[in-house]
Amino acid sequence: MGETHHDHSHTPPPIGVPPMSVGLGGPLPPLSGPRGATFTPEEQLHQLTFCIHSNPSWPEMFLLAFQHYIVTLGTTVMIASFLVPRMGGDHGDKARVIQTLLFMGAINTLLQTFLGTRLPTVMGSSFAFVIPVAAIIRDFSDSGFNSEHDRFVHTMRAIQGALIVSSFFNIIIGYSKAWGTYSRLFSPVSIVPVVCVVGLGLFQRGFPMLAQCVEIGLPMLILLVIVQQYLKRLHESTYVILERFALLMCVGVVWAFAALLTVSGAYNDVGEQTKTNCRTDKSHLLSAATWIRVPYPFQWGPPIFRASHVFGMMGAALVTSAESTGTYFAAARLSGATPPPAHVLTRSIGLQGIGMLLNGIFGAAVGPTASVENVGLLGLTHVGSRRVVQLSCMFMLFFSIFGKFGAFFASIPLPIFAAIYCVLFGLVTATGISFIQFANNNSMRNLYVLGLSLFLGISVPQYFNNFSNIAGHGPVNTDGGWFNDIINTIFSSPPTVALIVGTLLDNTLDARRYVEDRGLGWWIPFQHRNGDMRNDEFYAYPIRISELVPSRFL
Repeated sequence: MGETHHDHSHTPPPIGVPPMSVGLGGPLPPLSGPRGATFTPEEQLHQLTFCIHSNPSWPEMFLLAFQHYIVTLGTTVMIASFLVPRMGGDHGDKARVIQTLLFMGAINTLLQTFLGTRLPTVMGSSFAFVIPVAAIIRDFSDSGFNSEHDRFVHTMRAIQGALIVSSFFNIIIGYSKAWGTYSRLFSPVSIVPVVCVVGLGLFQRGFPMLAQCVEIGLPMLILLVIVQQYLKRLHESTYVILERFALLMCVGVVWAFAALLTVSGAYNDVGEQTKTNCRTDKSHLLSAATWIRVPYPFQWGPPIFRASHVFGMMGAALVTSAESTGTYFAAARLSGATPPPAHVLTRSIGLQGIGMLLNGIFGAAVGPTASVENVGLLGLTHVGSRRVVQLSCMFMLFFSIFGKFGAFFASIPLPIFAAIYCVLFGLVTATGISFIQFANNNSMRNLYVLGLSLFLGISVPQYFNNFSNIAGHGPVNTDGGWFNDIINTIFSSPPTVALIVGTLLDNTLDARRYVEDRGLGWWIPFQHRNGDMRNDEFYAYPIRISELVPSRFL
């Protein structure tokens, strides 16, 4: 076939003729009939029943708060179940770690909702700390200890020391306003991939984990979608109940089904892995947990400080800053608030560092981060109330102190939580996509930034995680272990990679020329303290606390 040259293919459309009416072969016939509806950008979601400072009735709030506790429990149990056996801990040690993580989650959530972002975000346990904690575990795996329990206690003391020192990294980048200054580089174009991969980057905790016990996980996923989205529409009287509490109902039904399979002997002759994932009695938490135990400072003993451990934890601290930032923007959207201004992100990251310091002092196994799944729950229930999240801390504190009661709910099989995550992480991802309405969707420059940031935000961490699973160490494997931990931790985090790539591209690719296309005309007023009158409505300190706090930290 010979080449065909069309001289008019690069000719601009004639003056007065709309660009869409000119094609490669000449003018197109005019479109006939209606074109369909177009939707203007909306700063707030219309379907939110309760926003950040409006509240349901007290009975509803308590049920919604308990629902937040159940969702928080999944990640907490998951992290403890993964790390504690590798440290040499037994079932009792695992129960104590879970209690400590829940206790500190409640304290950090109260701090953030009163003095930090003031958004309805639960501060849960972060998987970003798994890599540096695993490095600490490896350092003590060959050391001589009298018992495995001694190795566990020694490892926990080293984790305490690393958390305490590295927490000052977050405190410094927060309260020095460094993170707030960096956040001024954000735009709707760069925020979209960050919020999207906050949800998408956790896909391994979705269907892959659900499939580890598909006869429990899949019914949970299908039942949740049907009950919460379809059955609620059958009658007006059930609409509100099923919309807000379908998750609790479905968990109860499928959990009872899993218990029935367990007691009927369905899992007696299966592999150990299947028993662990499917049975309701394999966590051994109910028998190991104490009736009453209050976590206290340095419960594992005096902390151990090693420079190599501290540097690895600093990488995780940076990662949680990026992850929490993306989660805060999603929480603001799903609670009807304006995008968090720079000064709010500054104080929230600084306060997250203080929370990390408290985690180290109280002997939690990992540091805190804003919980993605709980933000997804705001969207699922259409209730973005701050007070509901604050009430959930009451349940976290109660079940962390009264261990037997908390262990009962911790026996919910993890595939049930994985089914919930499929829905909640998906909602957070879609929330990230909604930010693109404030930028020019038809700009090829914007599409390039979005596409590359999204793809690398998922692809690079996938490479780092797969390499680590196969080789037993990350792709960066130099003689400096601390350097390896920092780089491998940073590039194993989808939100961190997306944030780095997105802000770099968005601020270097004709940034000044495309100010309007980037949506900065809409975005910039929200980033200043007095740029939008609604900022104080959502983010001001409660009561008269602002009078007691130095103005530089407001």
